[in-house]
Amino acid sequence: MNQQASALVTAADISRLAGVTRATVSNWRRRHPDFPAPAGGTDTSPTYDLDAVRAWLSARGRLPEDTPADELRTALRTHPGDGELALRLLPAVLAAARLDRRGREALPGLRDDALLRWIRSAADAVADDIPGVESATYSADVTGPLRALVRCVSVDGAEAATGVLTERLLEDTGATGTYVTPRPLADLMARLLADSTGAYPVSVLDPACGTGSLLAAAASAGATELHGQDVLVTRAAQAAVRLRLSTPEAAISVRTGDSLRSDAFKGLTADAVLCNPPYGVREWGHEDLAYDQRWAYGVPPKGEPELAWVQHSLAHLAPRGRAVLLMPPAVAERTAGRRIRAQLVRDGALRAVVSLPQGAATPLHVGLHLWVLERPDPQAEAPGTVLLVDASASGNRDLDRAAIDDTVLSAWRPYLADQDGFTGTPGIAGAVPITDLLNEAVDLTPARHIRTASRQALRPALLARQASELYDQLHRAARDLTGLSADGDWPPADDRPRDWRTATVADLLRGGALALLRTAPAGRRTRSGQPRPQPDPELGGRSALTAADVTKNRPASGTEADLPTGVALPVIQESDVLLTEVLRVGNTAVARVAEPGEAGCFLGPHLLLFRPDRRRLDPWFLAGFLAAEQNVNAAATGTSVIRVDPRRLRVPLLPLAEQQRYGAAFRRLHELRTAARRADEAAEDVTRLLSTGLTGGALLPHGHGSA
Repeated sequence: MNQQASALVTAADISRLAGVTRATVSNWRRRHPDFPAPAGGTDTSPTYDLDAVRAWLSARGRLPEDTPADELRTALRTHPGDGELALRLLPAVLAAARLDRRGREALPGLRDDALLRWIRSAADAVADDIPGVESATYSADVTGPLRALVRCVSVDGAEAATGVLTERLLEDTGATGTYVTPRPLADLMARLLADSTGAYPVSVLDPACGTGSLLAAAASAGATELHGQDVLVTRAAQAAVRLRLSTPEAAISVRTGDSLRSDAFKGLTADAVLCNPPYGVREWGHEDLAYDQRWAYGVPPKGEPELAWVQHSLAHLAPRGRAVLLMPPAVAERTAGRRIRAQLVRDGALRAVVSLPQGAATPLHVGLHLWVLERPDPQAEAPGTVLLVDASASGNRDLDRAAIDDTVLSAWRPYLADQDGFTGTPGIAGAVPITDLLNEAVDLTPARHIRTASRQALRPALLARQASELYDQLHRAARDLTGLSADGDWPPADDRPRDWRTATVADLLRGGALALLRTAPAGRRTRSGQPRPQPDPELGGRSALTAADVTKNRPASGTEADLPTGVALPVIQESDVLLTEVLRVGNTAVARVAEPGEAGCFLGPHLLLFRPDRRRLDPWFLAGFLAAEQNVNAAATGTSVIRVDPRRLRVPLLPLAEQQRYGAAFRRLHELRTAARRADEAAEDVTRLLSTGLTGGALLPHGHGSA
């Protein structure tokens, strides 16, 4: 009890404890004079007494019932040296996950001495699998956090328990320049490794693996031998545990150390490499590695660490083996690196450069590049072109990941299959001759070549016809928007806003007023890592409605690849209410009612489906209040990525007739929002096309003669 009384928590801990965003915690601090005063920390990063915070939250009904994950967070926070303890507890997650259900459920009930014997034995058994735990010790003071951990694994699952430990480990690393690769981007990078026949490399190396997101994507795509190295022991340990949990049949080797200064895989020849190298780290060992044999394309200057990672990756590849690296855009044009870039192009080692939109990965304000490299085969003729793809405009509207993937893969796959016959897409993708790249600057920025080359490919008559068609679409969208926005007379309530009695979704579920369905996270392959040999009979060719489909109010676009295997898949019915479950800071949740044409589609990941009893709840009324900003904020957890806890959402208790009046209003707002989006997209499309035509010389201004 003494330890718990003196425990200190951060604002991030409070947001997780209360299930709100960090912005909400900041508002509480500013607006409530009785909010607990800081008990430690600094002015910019204060800490608070845990008991005082819990008492304050409880007094205001803001303290939800602790889940096993919450209990584990508290147990770690109240333990001295919690970051080091989180690392030592990782073997317990892996060992508990390997037990059958009965064995896992029995662990929390073990006596202290028996629980300690179990963890010591378990740590010995997996010590070779997890870096940094070889000499871990376990004394009686760890039994509380350990018991909370095994309870979390038993109830919430091993991945949830690993996530809680990861939170603590990431807070204690203090490392800069390294970022988690978002899963959609990791999947895209992994898909670029497949050859033109669809065959996938067996062995994949990530020399800066972090917590293992790129290797996990490679395993999902088909790789069965995974090799990773990271300079931070805590990240390498997390990667080892996560990979063994998600791909237990794969051969996994994760090691620690600086890959450039101390390569843990010397002599390894891998089929492929995936890497998101550290960002902007200048002290990478330039002086110590000046004569390293890996620099086959030139010694990287001190200010070009990314070109060191490029050559490190190529050195680990078999001939014709491929590497995909996520790179800062400046690497494509900095003067200091032009000699190495020229040699990579000249030798045929650089196969493609893809520019991504801002927000595709951290740092979010930078439009990063993907470099696709291939170790040259000395027996083969060097290719004469490099594929350049400008995907920076793809997905700019709400960062449409599907549009980014389509832009990149629809260029890469045809180019890979037939480089000589590849024609490209004007303004987006092209096979640029290496002679055009080997100028004084050796600038590999896609836009500077693709947009210049596309001018010659413009066809004036076709462009004029396309412009006319887009203008017609814009006029129709504008008429629809004008009609929907004609009546703006919304009467005010009385002197004060209405105050409703509300019920939580959890209450409504218990009362049978609605049902809640969801689908497990996306796109799993079979445990062997291979694609399904045959389509799942249950799918029957049906589409899946994705979170992006709901956000953009478009028809279902998901396929079988977007759905997990081995689980029951919810099927959408007409009048189901759909709510996006995951959103980023600054975005709002979107809810709408399923249309008749969507009935029979499968529910995609990251969507919540509420099926109301139509005799008690109006669907559009439910959709409107579920997605209310204040409602979502009160039921959300997380910081950069926010997840909605559906059971904590609240709904007013109103008669059905009144619900239907509100429902009609919410449906009208939905139609207005949809019309505005279509008009905006139509205006964007027509102005982009006209600008391209005018600046490329294919179109003439109004009133200009054709002579």
